Amino acid sequence: MTDITIKYLKIASLMMAFGIAIGAFGAHGLSAYLDQYGNTIFNKGTSYWFYNTAGLFAIAFILNFYESSKIQKGFLFVLFGTLIFSISLFILAITHIKMLGAITPIGGTAMIIGWILVFLGLKKK
Repeated sequence: MTDITIKYLKIASLMMAFGIAIGAFGAHGLSAYLDQYGNTIFNKGTSYWFYNTAGLFAIAFILNFYESSKIQKGFLFVLFGTLIFSISLFILAITHIKMLGAITPIGGTAMIIGWILVFLGLKKK
């Protein structure tokens, strides 16, 4: 495997571990504190965390067979977009500070850009 593949697989592995921990914390540690709205928002953040972490694994494997700077940038956009999107939802679920809802779309946009970069990186093949 290439060095970048191993690096990205390590990052995706940590993201998955944190996703499991965050999901468990939300289900067990926060269940008494979150209302229905907070629980829904928290679960949405967890879901997107897991979906995109699975995607990060896929991108890392793609890079093992086809190195592309666009695909590498796509990985980073998906990674940071996921962090911004999900963490802003986690904080919103706990605090109900509605202004945090304005940050969430920044993460969503970064995820979209990341997946488009992966597409463009593969388009040349």
